[in-house]
Amino acid sequence: MRIIMNLLANIAALYSLLILVRVMITWFSGARYGKPVELLSMITDPYLDWWRNTLRLRAGFLDLSPIAAMAALSLAQTIFSTIARYGRISLGVILAIALSAVWSALSFILGFCLIILVLRFIAFMTNRDTRGTFWRIIDTVSQPLLYRINRIIFGKRLVNYLTGIITAIAVLAVVWIGGRFVVGLLAGLLLRLPV
Repeated sequence: MRIIMNLLANIAALYSLLILVRVMITWFSGARYGKPVELLSMITDPYLDWWRNTLRLRAGFLDLSPIAAMAALSLAQTIFSTIARYGRISLGVILAIALSAVWSALSFILGFCLIILVLRFIAFMTNRDTRGTFWRIIDTVSQPLLYRINRIIFGKRLVNYLTGIITAIAVLAVVWIGGRFVVGLLAGLLLRLPV
């Protein structure tokens, strides 16, 4: 049972990576990639299309359905790896899996937002031309995120853009690392619950 669950967890992780590569390729429109990308599309697009058609998470030209698709894979990977690790099912294991699954989805979203803000920070620091489609997508995600985080931290006080983006990156990193620690601690306690 453990070997099968480990195999399924690894397959889910690999498929998540393939989807991430596929999504990143779509950010660079107009480029011709050839057979490897066609094969990647054949493997990943049916799964992504199902999420697009089911949830319809489109905000303007930004499609958020791949985030839901990857969160579901992350959830499956967490379930498989937890069962593989402990080899049993109990109330504690079920609660630990549920907690880990919720954290896995939140962790993915936090990581995604952190990457977006770091890309925006790098572009700001290097004075990059940010008028392309890729940077419009980055700005579509980063601007509301920056606004909300800075509103929570600074209230109505105005701060310059550099301070705001550094603060937002630091807050997301602390929440991400702290959340991982707390969830790991709580999951460990739940796993010790009697059968």
